[in-house]
Amino acid sequence: MQYNKVEISGINTSELKTLSESETRELLIKTKQGDKAAREKLIRGNLRLVLSVLQKFTGRGESADDLFQVGVIGLIKAIDNFNVELSVKFSTYGVPMILGEIRRFLRDYQSVRVSRSLRDLAYKAMQAKERLLAEEQREPSIDMIAQAVGAKRADVVIALEAISDPVSLFEPVYSDSGDTLYLLDQVSDKSDNGSALNELLVRDAVKNLPERERNILFLRYIRGKTQVEVAKEVGISQAQVSRLEKGAINNIRSQIQA
Repeated sequence: MQYNKVEISGINTSELKTLSESETRELLIKTKQGDKAAREKLIRGNLRLVLSVLQKFTGRGESADDLFQVGVIGLIKAIDNFNVELSVKFSTYGVPMILGEIRRFLRDYQSVRVSRSLRDLAYKAMQAKERLLAEEQREPSIDMIAQAVGAKRADVVIALEAISDPVSLFEPVYSDSGDTLYLLDQVSDKSDNGSALNELLVRDAVKNLPERERNILFLRYIRGKTQVEVAKEVGISQAQVSRLEKGAINNIRSQIQA
């Protein structure tokens, strides 16, 4: 479904206007000063932002009208909580807020049952995430969320995954030369031994690494380059690559075991 060419909640999405960054900033300042007309214009001028987030939920059988209205609630929360004193684009702050509101709506009405303890921890983690997002004006890491709720990092990952949207077992996860690997293939693999959870933990731990270390790991383990090749591409010595790679791996290991 192309949301920018249909009518959602009585709104012709093809006629929606967009605001420039300077217009958005000006309206945000006026809104903080209590200008209701500016707030209304700001909401209408960012409805396309809601539509862009809705693209992530196409083909799921959910009502576009319902998700759009829930997304607008997230947009309004973002407008009301945005800190105009920080040099952050509104969209950078608004998208996670809209996404969180829609996911919360889907989570509350999902058919898969989750244990009370996991659900409670997940709710606390989501609340902490929103609070940290409002304070930092950027997406908080799992470590920050875990520290805020006083729980282990792995427990927070499990809780958040437990309330995430269900995925089809026939979801393609890899394809090469027409040979497609589906999620079912990984789930049915008896030798997995929790690798799915480990992969989630590793993926989040990598996000916390400095950019240079992330790049080195990408070149080494995704692109398959040797340390000598990486050294030439990055512009440092092979010894430095070896030291940084080892430090990055130890960093990831310590994060997972925390």
